[in-house]
Amino acid sequence: MLRFVFWSLLFLNAALFAYAQGFMGSNKGSDEERARIKPQLEAGRLTLLTSEQAEAAKTPAAAAQASAPAAAAEEASAPAPAPAAPAKPLACIDVGTFSAGESKRFESRLAALDLGERQSRQAVQAQDVTSYLVNIPPQASKDAADRKAGELRELGVTNFFIMSGDSPMKWAISLGVFKTESGAQTLLAQLNKLGVHSARITPRGPQTTRYAYRFRDIEAAARERIVSVADAVSSAEVKNCR
Repeated sequence: MLRFVFWSLLFLNAALFAYAQGFMGSNKGSDEERARIKPQLEAGRLTLLTSEQAEAAKTPAAAAQASAPAAAAEEASAPAPAPAAPAKPLACIDVGTFSAGESKRFESRLAALDLGERQSRQAVQAQDVTSYLVNIPPQASKDAADRKAGELRELGVTNFFIMSGDSPMKWAISLGVFKTESGAQTLLAQLNKLGVHSARITPRGPQTTRYAYRFRDIEAAARERIVSVADAVSSAEVKNCR
């Protein structure tokens, strides 16, 4: 029995040895595995490094990894750029009015600003006031004016006359003429106390041409200069325009 077991084991070992050596046919699985692994190795392209070369190769990568968080933190902590200051709006102003002589002086003093098309001038018909008339407005007819004169006498007013002639003031009743507006205002207050409430003050003087100016798209410094010159020439009114 022992002899049978011995020869059986010997036969099995011989069969395994023959299979491993390929005596019983090619080992297809092993050949395919070797063929797959061979190109992956590419031994000819491998380079052996010394320990110093290996440490040097690690350094740039480690430095890059270490610097990345620092750079991100620096970028996050950097102050945001300050917003640009809003541009100051440009102005549009109307200045005037000026007489012909005042207009020439005004323009000559502004010539240095070289405003070009931003400066324009317009002629305006106006009245050159030389006196102030206290009066009751024109009545519809001479009879109506006479009746109004009778009412004035009843109130104690005797210093007046009915205006005639071919003028817009025909059949008006003149109560006094003054060189200044304040003098006219004094008489008007006295008449009101007497019960004369229809009287008014009318400026008198010849019609004349005056000049008004408009300035567009001007800076603050230019506006200040224009206002200063206008005040120096004739204290002309300054208004904002659109």
